[in-house]
Order: sequence, then structure tokens, then C-alpha cells
Amino acid sequence: MNILIVGCGFTGAVIGRKLAEQGHQIKIIDQRRHIGGNCYTERDVKTGIMEHVYGPHIFHTDDEEVWNYVNQHGSFKPFINRVKSIVGGQVFSLPINLHTINQFYKKTFSPIEAKAFIESIGDSNIENPKNFEEQALRFIGPDLYDAFFKGYTLKQWGIHPTQLPASILKRLPVRFNYDDNYFSHKYQGMPEHGYTEIFKSILNHTKIEVELDCEFQRAMIVEYDHIIWTGKLDQWFNYSEGKLSYRTLRFEKNYAEGDYQGNAVINYGDESVPFTRISEHKHFSPWEKHDQTIYFKEYSSECGDNDIPYYPVRLANDKEILDRYLAMAQAEKNVTFAGRLGTYSYMDMDVTIRQAMNIAEELLNNFSK
Repeated sequence: MNILIVGCGFTGAVIGRKLAEQGHQIKIIDQRRHIGGNCYTERDVKTGIMEHVYGPHIFHTDDEEVWNYVNQHGSFKPFINRVKSIVGGQVFSLPINLHTINQFYKKTFSPIEAKAFIESIGDSNIENPKNFEEQALRFIGPDLYDAFFKGYTLKQWGIHPTQLPASILKRLPVRFNYDDNYFSHKYQGMPEHGYTEIFKSILNHTKIEVELDCEFQRAMIVEYDHIIWTGKLDQWFNYSEGKLSYRTLRFEKNYAEGDYQGNAVINYGDESVPFTRISEHKHFSPWEKHDQTIYFKEYSSECGDNDIPYYPVRLANDKEILDRYLAMAQAEKNVTFAGRLGTYSYMDMDVTIRQAMNIAEELLNNFSK
């Protein structure tokens, strides 16, 4: 079959490769001038540092098949993300762990003592948390919530935590030991030569053609047997049911000599600080040595028409609109909606790849019928 894939991020690349390996002719287009979507990396010209152009991407997963897949297309080096948070003029360790609790409250709790203490300060009157704030107050109390979640969340989402669903804090965001590994997945790492090289490997197939700096046009539909759409779900339907809400990110790039902050990622929890975090990219490749450094202040804002959509907001109104779009998507013939934007869902890289693998398998089954 002759298949058009719109978007050259992980979703488009993984689906395209799987279909190409089974003999289908694949054309992938992307409106940007590079492959890789938001995972695109390149060497900074002045410093030679591997830059994550659209913000840090750290690979972490429990999915062994996905881990093996990315390692087939590039070498990964071990990397542990140890995030710090600056709040009230002090530096703390995240996620909240035993060190954070003892430092914050000036205590020397044991794990058992810390657990009992946190349970005692949580608001037990909130039996069924209805929103993000209630979830936090129920499980960690007002002090830790105000320090590490309230201000950061206001900046990140642009709305008060009472308007966000409790599900964002799915589980107790506390560890009662000194483990400061930000993630808890079995496999964690960084591609030795950046993500772009991995995309080049995935796309390196005789039946895959990639065209960049190319906008999708409706007239293209008649040229192909099937379309895989990884753009915005509402965009495909020309926003007929209204626009879904997204957040976008802006990165302010800075240069410095030596080492700017001594860590890859430092959050800024105080609402008075306009940016959410600073990432220093040479720390994402600790096996490399650079005399200079680049660091990025990250700002979150509502996504406008000309901005890059990073993640869906998914408030109550969005859900109503989304349900209508999903029903319309289900009724479309010879079109598959995939990826973060195409399904209006927040997914990490490993989940994105897993979804792409599953979609490709399902398509191959349907094509063979």
C-alpha cells in the first residue's frame, strides 16, 4: 500500500519503519525543517554541547521491548535524572524523599518516623480528593504542597491547582528513603550521540521517503491508500467542534563559562520566579567534557495558533470537545490518528513508541484482511 504519514516524530518514524519492513511504500512529511519532532537534538555551534532543542528528553521505561528497540537504533549510556528544586532560597531534592523531609522540617526522621509524620500532617478530612490541590493536601499537607507544588503548578499549567484533576498526582509523591532518582523505571539512559541519530537509523529504509518543510494539504489524500495523522486532532477536522487546549513552552538560551548550576535540571517552586526550571544541557551527556556551557530558562504559557503544542490541558470543557472529535475520528475512513497530538494525550517517549508499535501491528492486520 501507498501510505502517507504526517509528522516525523517517534510516532511517525516507528510506524513508518514497521510498515516499510512489511513491504509498504511510506512517505513521511513534516512541516519542520528537521526530523525527530520535539525530540530533535543537535550540537550547539559555539560549544559543541548536545542540545535538546525542544527541552530535555530523558529516556526511561519498564518496557523491555521498547528499550531494546531504541538500542537497536543507537547506543544509550546510563543516565540518572537527579532533579533539585529551589524554594525560599534553599535547594531541595526531588521527588520529595527522606532527605527533603528532614531538610525541610529540620529533623532526623527515620523512614518509619517520616511516614508517620507525613500522615499526621495530611488532611484526613479530605476522603475523596476532587482536584490536584485536595490530592496534595490529603497526602502531604499544606507546607510541602505550598513549597513544591502550588507555585510550580500555577506556572506550568496557568490555572489554579483546584481546577486541575486529582489524577495528575496519581500516587503519593513521597519516598521514605534517600533515593533521589527522579524516575523509578528499570531502564534509564541517554542516547550517546543524541536523538537525531536514532531517528536517522529508524528512517533508513529503502521504502521510506521523508520530505521536510512540507505542509499537509487536503489534496494529498487522493494520492494515498491510507493516512497516518500525528498532528493535532482538532486541526484535522478544521476545529469544527472548537479548539482543544494545549500548553506551550518557551526556552531562553544562555551561555556561560564552566558549570552554571552543577546539575541537569533545577526546578523553581516559588511563584514569584517567572520560569519553571533551568536545564543545563551538558549535564545530560556527563561522558563529554566542555569548557563552556549552555543553559535554558523554561517558561510555560497557553498555546497560541502559531506556537508549538507540547501537552494537552484536558480540563472538563476539553473532554466534551474531545469526545466529539474522538467519535468523528472513529468514523473516518483510511485515516489513523496517532501520537500525543493525534490522540490528545500526554505520553512519555516510551509510551509513544509502544503505541506506535501497536498501531503499526493493528494496521498490518487490517491491511492483510
